[in-house]
Amino acid sequence: MTINAVLLAVVIMLGLSLSRVHVVLSLLIGALAGGLLAGLGITETLEAFQEGIRNGAQIALSYALLGAFAVAIAHSGLPQSLAGAVIKRIDAGGTGGMIKYMLFAGLITMSCFSQNLIPIHIAFIPLLVPPLLLAFNRMQIDRRLIACLLTFGLVTTYMFIPYGFGDIYLNQIMLKNVGEAGIDITNISVVKAMAIPALGMLVGLLTAVFISYRKPRQYQQVAIDKEARDAALQSQRLEGDELSKTTAGAQSQSKLKTLIALAAIVTAFVVQLYTDSLLLGSMFGFAVFMATGVVKWREADTVFNDGIKLMAMIGFIMITAQGFAEVMKATGEIAPLIDGATNLFAGNKAIAALVMLGIGLVVTMGIGSSFSTIPIIAAIYVPLCISLGFSPLATVAIIGTAGALGDAGSPASDSTLGPTSGLNIDGQHDHIKDSVVPTFLHYNIPLLVFGWIAAMVL
Repeated sequence: MTINAVLLAVVIMLGLSLSRVHVVLSLLIGALAGGLLAGLGITETLEAFQEGIRNGAQIALSYALLGAFAVAIAHSGLPQSLAGAVIKRIDAGGTGGMIKYMLFAGLITMSCFSQNLIPIHIAFIPLLVPPLLLAFNRMQIDRRLIACLLTFGLVTTYMFIPYGFGDIYLNQIMLKNVGEAGIDITNISVVKAMAIPALGMLVGLLTAVFISYRKPRQYQQVAIDKEARDAALQSQRLEGDELSKTTAGAQSQSKLKTLIALAAIVTAFVVQLYTDSLLLGSMFGFAVFMATGVVKWREADTVFNDGIKLMAMIGFIMITAQGFAEVMKATGEIAPLIDGATNLFAGNKAIAALVMLGIGLVVTMGIGSSFSTIPIIAAIYVPLCISLGFSPLATVAIIGTAGALGDAGSPASDSTLGPTSGLNIDGQHDHIKDSVVPTFLHYNIPLLVFGWIAAMVL
């Protein structure tokens, strides 16, 4: 196993990623190293890599259209309206506990919706969170808790609910790769497979809310970005008695755009539900914005390009990961690796499950993307699980959990970078200490435990 090309390729890729070499380059160099070590040669290695790239093109295109849809939603002003409504409710109700927990529930709901119902990923955070910082400070809410709330929604929903990003993760990536690796996926319920690991995420959330970060934490009321301040005070301004006709007209226009945004979201969800295509759902949602004039024809190129930029990095990583996985298959050294691992575990399913989950944690921590981890580990884990006697449902639970492990708590993950982008706008939220470490402790540890339980009982 120590000279296995697949194992060495993964180690090289992880070492480069953890050394802060860009993930795309790390995957490419790891794939080339694995192919050459297996004796494929440059030409054959590149051919296998390019075949994998073709397999990942549809997923990357779905991400690009999702990005455009997200920017169009932001263009409508819906996120700013939501923030203004929350601020208004807090102003009306004071800083009591009920208001605080309503705010927590709202943030979790929006975070969950951003993955499934309103698939805009982390794009909502820099739009919604900065206007709320003034309220967080006044209520002395620990921002580490806010990071945990946001990360819970960003991770749990895609690893458990098969819609939006969950459809990409669970169906288009995980089940597809598991099926290609040799398991009949016809009657497998991803919701049933991932229910126990998702329960672990819930345990971590409740621990953060009611134990770890329940004490007040003071922050300086630093002047933040003018746009954020304006959004935070918007409701107060609109309550004045001397609103001009122009302001009233602007309010009416804003409400119209909000209604159109909601209609576009419903359209995208319905189309996705009936066509089973996130790509078509995003396209139809964007078309609603275009047809109603919320996104004007002359602005369409700019909005669409901004959306592609928003999701381009994730798309490139996923395409490259598919190429990496294809090269690993082409080496022909997956089977020897599995045989060696089987002998190493000596048929002990409990130890094997724990090791596989731990490897998934390390891989995802290095890459920073659960979506990119699945193609890498599925080709290795599926035959190993079959040889050790795991059921198909348990195999899916192991692979799905191994992919999600490390997303929360990775310095390079959107699930930690997103919360930091909104919470650190006034320089009082450190990425590593206040986002990475809290989310790692509260989610990876229970996810590891509950993922292991799922592997044992399913």
